[in-house]
This record gives sequence, C-alpha cells and structure tokens, in this order.
Amino acid sequence: MNGSLSRRGFLRQSFAFSAVAGLGLGSLPSLAKPHEKNVEGLEWLMVGDWGYENFTGQKMVAEAMQSYVREHHLKPHALLMLGDNWYGDLTGGVDSPRWKTQFEEMYPKTAFDCPAYAILGNHDYQRMPTSKVDAELAYAKKEGTRWIIPSRWYRFEFPASKPLVTVIALDSNMPHPAGPQAAGVNFTLTPEEQAEQLRWLKTELEKPRNTSYLIVMGHHPIYSNGPHGDHKTLIAEWEPLLREHKAHLYLAGHDHDMQHLEFEGHPTSFVMSGGGGADLYNLKIEEAQRGPYAAKVYGFSHLQVAPDKLTLLHMDQNGRTIHGFTKTPDGTVKILS
Repeated sequence: MNGSLSRRGFLRQSFAFSAVAGLGLGSLPSLAKPHEKNVEGLEWLMVGDWGYENFTGQKMVAEAMQSYVREHHLKPHALLMLGDNWYGDLTGGVDSPRWKTQFEEMYPKTAFDCPAYAILGNHDYQRMPTSKVDAELAYAKKEGTRWIIPSRWYRFEFPASKPLVTVIALDSNMPHPAGPQAAGVNFTLTPEEQAEQLRWLKTELEKPRNTSYLIVMGHHPIYSNGPHGDHKTLIAEWEPLLREHKAHLYLAGHDHDMQHLEFEGHPTSFVMSGGGGADLYNLKIEEAQRGPYAAKVYGFSHLQVAPDKLTLLHMDQNGRTIHGFTKTPDGTVKILS
C-alpha cells in the first residue's frame, strides 16, 4: 500500500517480530542486507538520551557503535544526537571535562569523523549549576569541534552538494501533561518562544524543497508507547504539519527505549532511539497493540539515505540488528524481516 501499511498487517508484523525476538536478538540475519556498500547514499548513526551521569550504559552503547562501524567498514557521514545530551551537573559549562570524556572520547573522531548534529532535551534545560543550553550552543562555536547546534532550532540539507535530504531540527521542550515542570529545575520554551518556533517551522516547510526526503527531529516523541506517552501539544502543533508536508521520518528520544510506530494513512514514520545510556523505561503499550516495533533495550540506530529509499535499522547494545524498515521517496514502507 502506497504510503502506509494496513493496521492488520502491522499487527501481524509485530507478532512476527515478537516471535523472532524470542529466539534471541541474533536471529535476524536477513537484516544484514542494508550493510552492503551504499555507493550513492549517506550513512548516519543516531543516539538519544546518552549523556547520563553514570555512563556505564553510554559506554556500552558507544563501544557497540564503534565496533559496528569498524566491522561493517562504514564511514559515517553524520551523527544525530537526539537530546538529553547532559544529565546532571555540567560544572564549567562549555569547558566542562565531561565534553572530553562523554563526547569527544566516547564518540571518537577516529570512528566518527563527521558532524554531530544535536538537539536539546529536557535535561539539557536543567540549570546545573548554570545553563547547559548556553554551554551546548557555545561548544558548537569552538574551533575544530564536530558538535553542531547553531541555534535551538535549525535546518540543514545534506550533503551540501546535490543534497538528498532536508532535516529540520526542533526544540520540543514545551509543556507536557505527563511531565510536570518544577520551577528552577526543568525549563521549557516560553509561550513567546514556542510561538516563534512554530512560525519558523511553518515558513521552512512552505519553502520549495528539492531533496528526495524530509526528516524532522525533536527530542520528545509525538507518539510513544513508553511511559511519557503521546504528546498532546506536539500532536496539536506539529503533527498536522508533518502530515501536510509529507515528512518521511520524525526522529525522537526521551523515552529510554527503541521504537518504530506507523499509523494507517499517515505519511510519517515515527522513530524513537532513546537507548543511548540512561536507565531504561518499561513500555506502557506493547508493540502488538501499536507498532510495528517497541522494545525496552539499550541501543542506537543506523540510517541509510539513498536516492531510491531510506533504510533505518535499530541496533541493540551489542550492535546486533533488532528491527529495520525501508521507506521510498513516495512513502512506501517495507518492514525488513
């Protein structure tokens, strides 16, 4: 079916993935096909919710990312850092030693010699002891850094010459019924900033686009099977725009798990890659109810962008493929199994 799969079909897919998962995460050999040399396209890796204070989980996932790149002879063109980049105290701000230990060394240039496009999560807005948002924006201005976040919301096309994909990076930190905002600890955009970003988003989406794909990323998921649930504010403000402009992917983190959700007739695939290192969350909605995929697991994601299709793979903390799908420029989704 062009642009979507039937609800019944996705339920069948979900049960099939559950059955395969029961045999062990290494039981998906056919998903290795996307590792074949991608001559014309792009290789991106993404990870969310990674900058945890106790970085045992982060180190495990980061090492799996390095091994994955090495074993498959990949030269990533970009990293996507999906928010909650810094949990806890960032003493020193732009000069904090955590930049060296938990970014530069955790995702070393020897493995990832590419830009790292970042967005802001709710923990990035905590003032501990000063603004981590200001520190992240300032770090992006340092000479020689791979860290890219020119502003709280921005747009880029990639590659610079004959671009294949348009990416709109957003700041999703706005009031959420499931996330009470404690004054002095958790911060969100002001109503004025929220309105400003929405005007900017509408303007950017209305511009002529010459790329094959449109990807939007924000830290908070619009729809999620995790404990934070669906985000009413983003459903009201962003979801209709994704639908109208036929965005191919919406990428998020926030819920500490790995998900892929599809909705019949919707042009956008909703992907969560929040297993980068923070404590994992229990799912509230099982994939058999709403899928095709949702799992409480550490991991990262691999996105191939080729002229004829996108290929997105979820990997676990050992670098093994646990879910995958392709999507063509016209919106046709195919689950890899």
